[in-house]
Order: sequence, then C-alpha cells, then structure tokens
Amino acid sequence: MELKVFDITGKETGNKVTLSDEVFGIDPNDHAIYLDVKQYLANQRQGTSKSKQRNEISGSTRKLHRQKGTGGSRKGSIKNPLFRGGGRIFGPQPRDYGFKLNKKTKRLARKSALSHKAKENNIVVLTDFDFDAPKTKNYLNLLNSFQLEGVKSLLIVPENKRNVFLSSRNIQKANVIAASELNTYDLLNAGKLLITESAVKTIEEAFTK
Repeated sequence: MELKVFDITGKETGNKVTLSDEVFGIDPNDHAIYLDVKQYLANQRQGTSKSKQRNEISGSTRKLHRQKGTGGSRKGSIKNPLFRGGGRIFGPQPRDYGFKLNKKTKRLARKSALSHKAKENNIVVLTDFDFDAPKTKNYLNLLNSFQLEGVKSLLIVPENKRNVFLSSRNIQKANVIAASELNTYDLLNAGKLLITESAVKTIEEAFTK
C-alpha cells in the first residue's frame, strides 16, 4: 500500500511511503487481537481488593449463650460470617489477573490491528517533526490540520519525544506513543493513526524480524 506523506500543517510534501504488506496488509486474526487486548486490560487491574475473613476480625471468641435452653438457635463466636460485622465467606483476596501470551501471538495481534486500520484508510503518514517547546496549541494546530479535533487519534513517533508528548497531554482523545511501546489496545482505541516516516520504518523492522 502506498500513502502520501503530509507535513504537520496538513499539506502534501510530494513524497510517498510504501507500507509493507507483511505488516499493514495481512489477513487480520481477530482472535489474536482479542487475546492481546484481554491481556492488556488484565494487566491494568490492580488486584488489591480484599475483605476480612473470620480469623482477621477483631472480636471475642466467647460463645454468645449456652447451647440449650434459650429457645434460640445455636450460636458460637460473634465473628461468625452470619452476623453483622463478622468475617466474609469466600471474599476477594489480592491476586494478579495477568496471564501469559506468546510473543508471536502478540506480534500477530498488532499486525492485524495495523492491517485493519490500513484497510479502513485510517492511517496518515507525517514527516518527522518535533516541537521547540511543549505547547498544547501546537498539537491542537496539528489535529486541526487533519480535522481530528474531538476525534480519538494516536500519534506514533520513532522514540519518546518529550515536547510532543507534553503538548498532547492536556487534550482529550489525543494520545502519543513511541513505536517501541505500541500495543493492540491503543491501536484499536484510536479512530485515526498518525505515523511519522521514521516510525513506519521502526514498526516494520520490529514486526518483520
């Protein structure tokens, strides 16, 4: 697939970039995408929910009343889960929700997500650029050049560019990510992908090894 290259003002530069069919033109594997997104979201969970069990409740272990002769049911410790303030039966405990996923499956998922975006014509290639200083207005001007204000967008740069990242941080639905940190969730969550020329090469090199 061949795409035109634009500058940050939205004008064509006259150059073109050929996207590798091995990365941007495969037959997408939706199940691999599902597994990679599932793992990403599982890793975001803190897993710190906790309730106290019977042995962790502070309270007396004295038998509440004698076994027989009261007309009431048999009762033991006040920490019994059946009583208000007692321990909780089978309550949540701290755990790790993460699970293992093969590297080849992850790579397939990301190539599938990129191929989906390419087929939907939701990829724009930009010339390499950087901002002299972090300024939200600069990034807003970039989005306005491609009519992307208020639209979920993801800018992929070859490495961490601090000024570009800080310029986008205050804008809702706008995200910037380095090509080395690319993940399936962010690719699918964005309506439009903005990729710099150098980032295209970095992605293709990483996914064709």
